[in-house]
Amino acid sequence: MPNKNFWERAAPFSLTALVILLDQITKSYIANNWSIGTMIVDVFNNDLLRIYHMRNKVIAFSLGGGIPEAARPALFIILPLIILGVLCVFYWKSNDFTRLQRWAIAGIVGGGIGNLLDRIFRPEGVVDFVSVKFFGIMGFERWPTFNVADSAVVICVFLWLISLFLTRDKDKQGAAA
Repeated sequence: MPNKNFWERAAPFSLTALVILLDQITKSYIANNWSIGTMIVDVFNNDLLRIYHMRNKVIAFSLGGGIPEAARPALFIILPLIILGVLCVFYWKSNDFTRLQRWAIAGIVGGGIGNLLDRIFRPEGVVDFVSVKFFGIMGFERWPTFNVADSAVVICVFLWLISLFLTRDKDKQGAAA
């Protein structure tokens, strides 16, 4: 029977699976029921939150639009696969991650895989559908349209960064004592 350490490291991958599952279910529902460009609902009837079927053939915040079409598979599929693979290897080999950091990494991996599945299997691009009014903050009238995978990556990166700062502060306090 695998030791306790194995299960402590494996358990966060339940979040990976959940993110992938929710991401693909929501994307399939949107893609199968509405044509691209359709606004499905204005959730609060005040333009704050819309469900809108969009497709994204580039990466976060529409980066990579100037990259030649022929180079995109290498940059948008192969490179993320390598990064996710290295992240998973580092995850399994390192003893330095806290429990929160392991769960955050697992969420990032789930979001990464969710969007990779779209890049591989949806020639029209990654399905995005959540559109939030951003009131001109940082130059965005609306935040770039996103999906469950994007949300998981952003939330988990944020949690991971916070945990790094908390761990660093704890290490400094321990060294000072």
